[in-house]
Amino acid sequence: MQLIEFRPLYMERIWGGKNFESKLCRKLPEGKPIGESWEIVDRPDQQSVVASGPLEGKTLRELLTLLPSELLGPDYDPQRPFPILVKWLDCCERLSLQVHPPLEIAAELQGEPKTENWYIANANSNASIVAGLRPNVTREMFERSMAEGTIEDCVQTLPTNTGDHILIKSGCVHAIKAGNLILEIQQNSDTTYRLDDWGRLGLDGKPRQLHTHRGLQSINFSDPQVELQKADINKTVIADCSEFRIRKFDLGPDDVPMSFPSHEQARLFHVVSGSLHDLISGQKLQYSKNYLQPYATELSIVAETKSTLLVTDNFLD
Repeated sequence: MQLIEFRPLYMERIWGGKNFESKLCRKLPEGKPIGESWEIVDRPDQQSVVASGPLEGKTLRELLTLLPSELLGPDYDPQRPFPILVKWLDCCERLSLQVHPPLEIAAELQGEPKTENWYIANANSNASIVAGLRPNVTREMFERSMAEGTIEDCVQTLPTNTGDHILIKSGCVHAIKAGNLILEIQQNSDTTYRLDDWGRLGLDGKPRQLHTHRGLQSINFSDPQVELQKADINKTVIADCSEFRIRKFDLGPDDVPMSFPSHEQARLFHVVSGSLHDLISGQKLQYSKNYLQPYATELSIVAETKSTLLVTDNFLD
């Protein structure tokens, strides 16, 4: 079995644009602001479909039902959803200020926890994100600022550059500002509580719903400040939490092949620059694409050009 590539699912968003065409070389639906491309997803309302090869046309859920051991190993429960959701985000305008519920209270709030990692694949010169609270901000201060329309006084704004990355845990207040193209690797969750949408209207011309009560319950006011990891820091492991691990490899054509043995664990591959191929199957790994390495598949990866490859693993209990 080879690496598995899925067809992207494009999502219209009020803050989206056309950068998937100009920067990721994708063909988009006409006349719609596309903000998200769901690359790998296993949810009741959205399913990834295999793009090519012997399994072409099958959904990720069908694969997990038919080939659970080959895909994710002998201990995987095929009734369990695939634990990771991978997206591209085209943030032409700023997203809402939001938070995701922590595991301890998610069920009580009728939601799902969502820890996510952002890899800044491209950033405009003035791009930034909001991540975490400013020092010593209390719930009372935060609620008062929401009522007074001064919410930005309570949150931390961080300038971004291409190649930066940050881990956003459930309970952390966050927003992405305009000018960021981001690869988001997250828990399989679609629960977002909006705290502020900056007064704008949605695609239907009406204000988008806020979730003030559940959002305030979800915020971790005692959490330390979130740190943006800069691109020039030479680190292989760029995220390591209980939900997943992400490693970054900068590779060139003269580097020795990278071995990813079979029967260890399933892995996800994300090509954020350049192009690569697998010496065993001859399969190409192309820029902007995301792939699933099945548990039973062995790989030997080499770069065709100067490339940056992210590898997500440790996402199964």
